[in-house]
Parts: sequence; C-alpha cells; structure tokens
Amino acid sequence: MERQPLVSVIMPCYNMERFLPQTIASVVQQTFEDWELIIVDDASTDGTVEVLQRAGEQDRRIHWTAKTEHSGIADTRNRCLQTAKGRFLAFLDADDLWYPEKLQRQLQFMEEHGSCFSYTSYRLIDEEGNDLDKTVRVSGNLDYNAYLRNTIIGCSTVMIDREAVGEVKVPSFRTSEDTATWLDILKKGFVAHAFDEPLTAYRVRRQSASSNKMKASYDLWKVYRNHEKLPFFKALYCFCHYAFNAVKKRL
Repeated sequence: MERQPLVSVIMPCYNMERFLPQTIASVVQQTFEDWELIIVDDASTDGTVEVLQRAGEQDRRIHWTAKTEHSGIADTRNRCLQTAKGRFLAFLDADDLWYPEKLQRQLQFMEEHGSCFSYTSYRLIDEEGNDLDKTVRVSGNLDYNAYLRNTIIGCSTVMIDREAVGEVKVPSFRTSEDTATWLDILKKGFVAHAFDEPLTAYRVRRQSASSNKMKASYDLWKVYRNHEKLPFFKALYCFCHYAFNAVKKRL
C-alpha cells in the first residue's frame, strides 16, 4: 500500500510561467521532505504547462493536471484539494515563495500548541524577487468574529490539520475566496493560531487580481453580505475595521 505524505501543498496556477520555477523550487528545497505538491493549471495560455511537465519529471512528489477551460481560482483550488492525500494542507500561491524551514517550523509550532489551523508572518518581495524590507507581522489568535474585522491571514502562510477540521472547500469568489474559506473553518468554532515567524515571501505584483484594491474590497464586501449573511451595519462595521487594518498592515 502506498504511503501517504503528511503534508499536501495546494497550488493553483494560471499563466505563471515567469514565477512558477522559483515557487516550485522553494517547495523542493524544504528541510521537511514528507510532502506532495498538488498543482492544477487553470488553462494557461503561456508556457506554464511546459514548466509543470519538467517539474513533474524531476520530482515524483509533484503531481499536476491542466484544465482545458479556464474556470477561476476557487474551482482550481478545489480541484487541488480533491486529490490531496496528506493530513495537513499547506497553501502556496504560484507566485509566492517559502523559506526552506517553512514546513518544518510550522509543523513544530502546531504540535507544540495543539493547533489545527495556523498562519505566519511574511516578507514582501517585488516582481523580480527582491526583498522590499517589509515584514507583515502577526500576533494573537483569531476566532471567527476577530477575523471578520482583520483579514490578516496570508493565504500562502496557512497550514490546516484536516483530520481535525474536516473537509476544506473553497467558496466561489474572484479575490476573497481564501478569506471565505478561513471564515467557514473558524465559524465551526476553531481558532487560527498566529506564528510570528516570517516563513513566506509574498510577491507584490502590479497585474495580480488582489492588486486591484477596489475590486478586492468589493469582493470582500460580498463575502460579508452574501456568504456570511451579515446584517448591513455589522458588515459595514467589520469592513471599516478591515480597511483600517489593511492600511496599518502596509505602513
């Protein structure tokens, strides 16, 4: 019987030929080696598939598929989740990077704190991979109501023990699908534990979906109102706190 990996790394991608080799390398170079990397390509039009073919040939822990029709980030991430075999899920966007001890340090943290959901601090890099000398620090633990007011959790920093939290499914939103996912988990009564160690590099890109702040903010508003069914004034209260914390995070 085939032994299952402890950690499944979830990576959707679309037109990431430029960044994907470095991102994949940051997984391959992890000091913790008991992982599988699940990549689903969302019908890219650049050379992404060729990059995936080479990566799969070089490391048997890398498993990838390519869709024939573009369907968006939520569906693509869910397809990754459907084939993941590990007890722990670690999320990594295809343009971000992990530092070599990311998986090892975060697993140790979760074991020490009895955590089933953790997230970490992260560094900012530019499109060329240059460090921007800025660390987004996290502190304290977040329950459902706290996270509604402060969407501090960076997707590429998250690790989840699905043996504890159960099935993880991504709701269909263009830019806030990760926020809606974490809210679905926290709504069950779980707590996200903050690990204040920068183990991920978040790439700041001009053309990314999340770089359009107006659209991202509108998408988050739809999460509050349509997904969480918050009353208007509670949604407005949470949104104002989100906006304040988003500005503070970037200062």
